[in-house]
Amino acid sequence: MEKVEVANRNNLEKGIFMSKANTVCWTDIPVNNLDQAIQFYSAVLGAPVTKQAMPGMEFGLLPHANETVSGCLCKTEDNQPSEHGPLVYLSVEGRLDDAIRAVLKGGGKVLKEKHPIGPYGFRAVIRDTEGNRIALHSQTA
Repeated sequence: MEKVEVANRNNLEKGIFMSKANTVCWTDIPVNNLDQAIQFYSAVLGAPVTKQAMPGMEFGLLPHANETVSGCLCKTEDNQPSEHGPLVYLSVEGRLDDAIRAVLKGGGKVLKEKHPIGPYGFRAVIRDTEGNRIALHSQTA
C-alpha cells in the first residue's frame, strides 16, 4: 500500500505552508487521475510530489521549501483540467531540457518549444497528461 501523508497544521513545523510574501500564494492544478499526475509531475519537476490527504480530499503536494510559492494537484468536481485560462509557471531551474524530455516521455505534449522570455529567462509551454496548459520556467537555458 502506498504511503499517503496526512495534511494538517503540524506541516508548518516541516516548512509546508502557503507563501504570505508573494502576490500568487498557491495554485490548485486540476486533475482527473491523481496518481498519474503525481508520477508525471514528479518526473517533470525532478522532485517528488507527495500524496497527502485530509478529510474528504486527497491531493499531490508540489515540492517547495519554507515560504516559497507552491500548490497541489487536486481532483475536484468544480475544477476541471483545461488548456484555457490562467497559465501557471512551474520552476524547473537549470533543467528545462530534461523537463521537456520528461513531458514527452510521460505522455504530455509540448505546445510551445523552449524560447527566451527576455530578461526573465526561458520557458516551454506544455500540456500535461490531464489536459492542463502549464509553463515550465528556468532562468538559464
